[in-house]
Amino acid sequence: MTETYVRLLCPECKKGWESSPTDLPSHKRTFHCPNCHASRRLAEFTRTEHDLETLKTLS
Repeated sequence: MTETYVRLLCPECKKGWESSPTDLPSHKRTFHCPNCHASRRLAEFTRTEHDLETLKTLS
């Protein structure tokens, strides 16, 4: 079985990272950057539309 992940990018500090969709809240919930603590909807942290769709499907 292949592990699925989504790529995230903070819109403020530009820190990028990957995370499993099951470890993240809903794409509509507020998320805090682990680097600069910027607060936005998680959907705004996804790098691509594909990452957002993966998050919506699996979270």
